[in-house]
Amino acid sequence: MTFSASSGTDPRDEIVTHLAALRAFARGLTGNASSADDLVQETVLKAWGKFDQFRTGTNLRAWLFTIMRNTFLSGRRKSAREVADPEGTFTAQLASKPDHDGRLAMQELNAAMRELPLEQREALLLVGALGFSIEEAAETCGCAPGTIKSRANRARAALAKRLGLAKGDEVLPADKTVAGVLSAAPAAF
Repeated sequence: MTFSASSGTDPRDEIVTHLAALRAFARGLTGNASSADDLVQETVLKAWGKFDQFRTGTNLRAWLFTIMRNTFLSGRRKSAREVADPEGTFTAQLASKPDHDGRLAMQELNAAMRELPLEQREALLLVGALGFSIEEAAETCGCAPGTIKSRANRARAALAKRLGLAKGDEVLPADKTVAGVLSAAPAAF
């Protein structure tokens, strides 16, 4: 159907007359009634938004079908790049921890560290956070290596209790300082 400027008919009023043909074409393209309805809706929305590009005197039906075909083909190209993930396995791997979690964990750790006796706190900081060997920490504190081990272990247990960590709880890798302080082995920073 062709419209002319002289007919005075607004092409938007004529879209309704093409819906059945659009739906049939969409059903043939998609092979699915629900997907076909979605495609028709998307086509009409795009056409409505782009009516300033429709040239009066040209074939509205052909213009609508071109929009539908291009929309369908764009959707196929897009879906070819997508990965099916019905169980959310891949999506779960893409999740990232919010930035504020690290700051909150550090604030919690600092508060818990301030509650420790000074000797335990310095042993834990030297061995856990700064990566000193037991011998280096003992030399720095002027005590025996066994004393540093004992202080660090008592401090770790007290911190874990204050932070609500049960034995075997995993500290997230993003919390490197917390992990370093709470781990038995010196952390590398």
